[in-house]
Order: sequence, then C-alpha cells, then structure tokens
Amino acid sequence: MLLDQIDSPRDLKALAVEQLPELAAEIRQFLIEKLSVTGGHLAPNLGVVELTIALHYLFDSPTDKFIFDVGHQSYVHKILTGRKNQFDTLRKYKGLSGFIKRKESEHDVWEAGHSSTSLSAAMGMAVARDLKGERNRIIAMIGDGALTGGMAFEALNHIGHERKNMIVVLNDNEMSIAPNVGALHNYLTKIRSDKHYLKAKEEVEHLLKKIPAIGGTLAKTAEKLKDSLKYLVVSGVLFEELGFNYIGPVDGHNLPLLLDTFRRADKLKGPVLVHVVTLKGKGYKPAEKDSHTWHGLGPYKIESGEVLKGSGPPMYTEVFAQSLIELARNDDRIVAVTPAMPKGSGLEGFARLFPGRMLDVGIAEQHAATLCASMALEGMKPVFAVYSTFLQRAYDQVLHDICRHNANVAFAIDRAGFVGADGETHQGIYDIAFLRSMPNMVLMMPKDENELRHMMKTALEYDKGPIAVRYPRLNGVGVPMDEPMRTIPIGKWEVVREGQQLAVLAVGPMVQLALEAAESLAKEGISVEVVNARFLKPLDDQMLMSLATRGLPILTIEEACLPGGFGSAVLEFYAERGWHELRLRMLGIEDRFIEHGSVKEQRAEVGLTAEAVMETARAMLKPQLTRQRA
Repeated sequence: MLLDQIDSPRDLKALAVEQLPELAAEIRQFLIEKLSVTGGHLAPNLGVVELTIALHYLFDSPTDKFIFDVGHQSYVHKILTGRKNQFDTLRKYKGLSGFIKRKESEHDVWEAGHSSTSLSAAMGMAVARDLKGERNRIIAMIGDGALTGGMAFEALNHIGHERKNMIVVLNDNEMSIAPNVGALHNYLTKIRSDKHYLKAKEEVEHLLKKIPAIGGTLAKTAEKLKDSLKYLVVSGVLFEELGFNYIGPVDGHNLPLLLDTFRRADKLKGPVLVHVVTLKGKGYKPAEKDSHTWHGLGPYKIESGEVLKGSGPPMYTEVFAQSLIELARNDDRIVAVTPAMPKGSGLEGFARLFPGRMLDVGIAEQHAATLCASMALEGMKPVFAVYSTFLQRAYDQVLHDICRHNANVAFAIDRAGFVGADGETHQGIYDIAFLRSMPNMVLMMPKDENELRHMMKTALEYDKGPIAVRYPRLNGVGVPMDEPMRTIPIGKWEVVREGQQLAVLAVGPMVQLALEAAESLAKEGISVEVVNARFLKPLDDQMLMSLATRGLPILTIEEACLPGGFGSAVLEFYAERGWHELRLRMLGIEDRFIEHGSVKEQRAEVGLTAEAVMETARAMLKPQLTRQRA
C-alpha cells in the first residue's frame, strides 16, 4: 500500500502525480476503518482528502504554514505528517487530539476549536514573516460555513487592504455542521453553479489587453469597462473587490486540477483566494447522504452505517427540546435562536413545528445575542440555544446588549461542564465565572432531567431580565418526569439529604456525586447534608446564613473553573459578612486547561470523584472526628 510508505510530507513528494488518486482512496479507507472504532469528525475529513494531499505535495510544511480553521478537518494532515500510527488513540485520554495540536507536531502551527479564526491567524503570520524578512508561504483553509462568522470578514478586509502574499483556500462544501444559511451561502451557490465563470473572465481580460493605451482618458475608460464587465461576468467579484485574486470554483476532488491551480496561485502577488468545491463525506455513502449526522459522531458499523448508541435515560438536550416545544405551544411569543447548531441543540423538532419561530443565524454568536436582545425589547421571548464554549464568543453582546438593557432573554446553555473527546477548546467550564459577574443575570443548573423541565418553565415565565439554564452533554439520571412543569422560586436551593456534621453544596451533576459520597460516608458514621445549589446567581442567602449559624463546615462542588465560579461566590458571601472562622473548601477545576478524554477520565484528573469528595470531607472533619474517637 502507498499509505504504508508515507510518514512525512517528504515521502509524499516522492510519489508520482499518477499515484496520488490511489493514495487518496487508501486514506479514505483508513479513515472509515479507524473512526468506526474511535468515532470522530468523519465527513469533514473525507471531503478534504485530495485538497490536503495537493497542498502537502506542492508546499513545504512546516516552513510553509498550513492554518486550519477549527481543525476538525485536519485528520488527513495528521496522517501525512507522521501520525497515522496514533489513530487508534484518536480523541482518547492522553491520545491523538481531534483538532490541531501544536505540541503534537511541528506541522501544527495554529490551534482552534472555534470557527472563523484562520484568516486572522494567517494575517498575523504573514506580517511576522515579512518583518523577519522570510519568504515562506502562508496557506489558510476556511470553510464556507466559517465565512458566516464576522471575524472572518474582519480579516478579509484587513488582508485585502495590506495586500500580503498568502493563499486562502475556501473549502466550499455547502455545510458547516448544519446546512449553511444566509446571503453569503446563496452567493457561493451562485458561483458554484456558474460553469462559464472562468471562460468569461479570461475572455474579458483578453479583450481588454487588445485595447490600445492611447491617452489617459482611453485608459480610464478601459478600466471602467473592466469594472463594469466584471460585475456582469465575474462571479467572484466580492472577493476581488476585497482585494483578493480570485481563482475558482475548482473541483476539490480532481488532483491534477488542484495541483495546477495551486501552482498558478503561488505565482500571483498579493492575497489569492482559491475557491474549492468539495463533497462532505466523499467516498462513504452514508456520510455523503447525511453529512450532518456524520460531521462528528461516535463508533459505527462500516457496512451498514449504523451509529452505535448506548441506551439509557434521555439526554439533557432532548429534555430541553421537548420542554421548549411544550411551552411554545402555549405561548406564541417564544422564538428559538441558534448559531448554526439546530441539531446539536435539539431544535430540529421545534423548527418543524414552528418554522417561523426558529432562527438559525449561522456561525454568528455575537449577532445571535444582540438579535435576542432586540426581540426581547419588542415583547418576544427569545431562547438563545447555544453551547457553553460558543457563548464565550458573544461575551460583550451578552453584557452590553442583553444584561445592560435588562432584556428578557432566556439562555439554554448546552454542553455545560466537561465535554469528553472534544477536549480543551470545547469544555463548558467558564460560563459560570463570566455570567455571574454580569448585572441582572440569573443563572441556574438542574440536578436531573426532571428539574431541567421545571427550569425551562421558570426561565420562560420570568419577566425581570435575562435568565440562563445550563445543562451537561450527558444522559439524564433516569428519574420520573413530573407533569405538568412548574416554576421554581428564584434563588431557592433545596436540601436533598439531611446531615449534621458537614454541608456539601453541589451544582448540577455534582449533586449525584455528592449523594454517592454522602451515602458511603454514612457507613463510616459521618453525617453529610447535601444541598442542590441549583441557583448559582442569586445565591440562597437564607440557607447560607442557616448553615453558618449551625456551624457546619461547607464544601462546594462544581464541574467548572474555580476562579470566579460558584465556590468563589459562596466564599465572597461569607467574607462580606465577616464569617472568617467558617471552614470552607472548594472542589472544581483549577486554573488550567483540561485536554480530551472521557468525562469520567476528565473528572478523575481534577478530583471530581466520590472518593475525592470523601477524602476532602474527612480532612475537613479531622479535628472533630479525632475528639469523638478520643
């Protein structure tokens, strides 16, 4: 097999051009087989096999810089840069990352788990290259979905102004995770369907070259004619007006054509945009037919395409989605908003039932937040359904446009806490810290799927400002569901297990962890009270004062960062009131990034286990236990 011979880009360059299609087929089969066991981003990588081969065949990584937008389409790049033997560990604990990882290889020069960053990164590297007097190439790859992100347009504008030498590869597969939306998507569709584009452009340029340059007036007329004709026949006019040399659209699975195109692009001065049209999931029929599902998934059966799923209680995402539908049936002011995640956020069913009240704005979290603010001010009830990690991208809009206006926006924050195999760029562990600092915000998290239903009703009946409910990327606990949904008093916690020696204040899934630890400690004669601290803001002042008055040591547990988190809020509460002698400990995630692995492994790494809770409780009670034993 040719793939057995490839351990570096140098090995790839030793192949004849005629051998490259065979290598592409072997790489596709390799990906299909490996990911059927590990899971991962299959469809995006099947779509860029020829594109990645062509780039590594012509250019010289790592001297030439390959910058991937998001990075979930970088598996072929990893294979060609010496990491194919590590694919059995893909997305596993301490194994190969599913994204670009600088410490993995010298060929990985830019890390990203969020979209629309590659062009800014490319511009930065181009500026650094020129200031250092170097001559390497900068090649940035960005998808048509990522171009809906405003950051990409900011970079396009700057690159076109500075006219730095670089190549931007627009990988146009008509998809991000969900089908792309918006005017830009429609524009690219128009270009894609224009089979006569290149021929027309070449004919106009040939015609203009024949016009004699007699006098300045005629020269100016020729330029005006060129501009006018460009608007008539040049489909890539948007990019050309932004200062790019536009080439395309090019068949992204035709290796000879790709090689010829990139050779031409490399000879041009200034920024070049190569528009490459690819098929997401190419080479594997199930992924070609449903690239949405096959964007990123767990293990599957190769022959049938059946995705292997575990059984058990419904996922929190499903419970949120069904609850929202029930509530929307009785309130036509409810509008769902998502930044390109209708399926991931569970909103496909809502979209079918209420198509006019479902807005997918594309990869545009900032726009989504401000859109929700203005709708709320006009009397609607917008629900911003967003992953915790993506909400970070709209920090300023949440603070400035939603909280400052005290707009009645409901946030449904999915993937709160650890996310497993997606790793450090996707961990939902920072939203508590940045949301609880915002005036007017109410923040809550359920202990189980039944409480999530009640929190959804609470959020959509709340009319005093912004309110957020965060929930994990997990199956529920398996508790019975109450009918009907009911509201929960804002800021009120609940005691789920009574005790006399220690109080554990737990958030979300950590409530079950605390209950498990409390049950085991009871066998040792240690009585632990477990509190479901379901409101992270406002805190339950009355309960906190009661615990302090009783003299109970307090342990807080959260699957979130400790700096600025829930435990910090409790500590601040007691410090402000002068309870300096109170014994208080916090369990959570210290000031560092947590890499990919299973949620269980990630929790173990940071000490969020029943055993760690028990050990901490014993340490806190050691003086008391020593006196009792004496």
